[in-house]
Amino acid sequence: MSGITIEEEIFGLAKNPYTKVPEMVRRYTMTNQNQVSVSVIQLGAIIQSVRMPDAYHKIEDVCLGFDDIASYINTRSAYIGGTLGRVANRVAKGEYTVGDKVQKVTKNFKNTYQLHGGFVGFDSVIWELVSKTDLGIVFRHISPDGDEGYPGKVTATITYWLDNQNRFGVRFEATTDKTTCVNISNHAYYNLAGHGAGPKALAEHTVEILSKHIVETDDAQIPTGNLVSVDDTVFDLRVPVLLGDRLKQFEDRLIKGYDNCFVVNEGSEGGINLVAKLLHKPSGRAMEVYTNQPGLQFYTANNLPDEENGDAAMIGKECTHYRKHGSFCVETEKFPDSMNHPEFPSIFLQPGDKYLHEVIYKFNVEESWRCCCENK
Repeated sequence: MSGITIEEEIFGLAKNPYTKVPEMVRRYTMTNQNQVSVSVIQLGAIIQSVRMPDAYHKIEDVCLGFDDIASYINTRSAYIGGTLGRVANRVAKGEYTVGDKVQKVTKNFKNTYQLHGGFVGFDSVIWELVSKTDLGIVFRHISPDGDEGYPGKVTATITYWLDNQNRFGVRFEATTDKTTCVNISNHAYYNLAGHGAGPKALAEHTVEILSKHIVETDDAQIPTGNLVSVDDTVFDLRVPVLLGDRLKQFEDRLIKGYDNCFVVNEGSEGGINLVAKLLHKPSGRAMEVYTNQPGLQFYTANNLPDEENGDAAMIGKECTHYRKHGSFCVETEKFPDSMNHPEFPSIFLQPGDKYLHEVIYKFNVEESWRCCCENK
């Protein structure tokens, strides 16, 4: 991948959650020939920044994040930019059964279930740098046997890469020495108008998700085991819809916005396929999501601060306020709570096998409308 430069700098100090010793955290920034850049940090293998031009060549950071370690620690429950693992999403009752044995894992969400890997998930550890080359930045984390209740020593690697087609790729890989569960994802929040553009700009996005079904969940967002059709519902995103219009339809619902696992790649014969597209027409910035995974958790930042109703502010990069419904997440993954649903794609990993999850975010600028505006 010629033409990709990598810059390394010190980001700050963070306490290693295992040893309690402070360690240096570095930031690595990949930049291509089109002024697109991606920054990742060793803490949580967090995606800290994604910068890209718009149709008028104005560069904005379109990924929410912070400029310091303390802010990531203080807002940890929002998982801003963080890696989710060993098991992303929810584990009902914090347990699952293998044969006759009930395997209990930690319950970090109100002592009722496990969310995003437990108390010390992959978002909280300091990842080791393996290599940084034109082919990408490779991080590694070794999760010890018994970590958050899961059996087996798991060796996980993440490869971040960028090319001159404006494709930003993430490859999650893992091996284990005992049968265990692995379902890794990333919780980056995006707003294609700019990371601080907020709810008004999110409402201007169109979203398209190539999905006929969602994973049905109960009021606690635990899967029932059913996959339900999106026909004639707010979840039918098979043609582009304006997010502002759709979010209004959630006002009478318990969960005020999208936070659903969409079934994607149904009927595909493997490979990395297009599953979603988001477009912010006023800037022309677009993002396409390609993956080999069967699920896409689409989330509209429903739990970020609702300042109008008195929530304390979350202050991001450049002193920006991050708000409810001001960004979106597109988390590729297998389905939530899959270890408790044999009918779902399996998240069990056996010794000798390799977990491989690939996702590519392709950033485009759509200028088809620009000439009309300029000729008026």
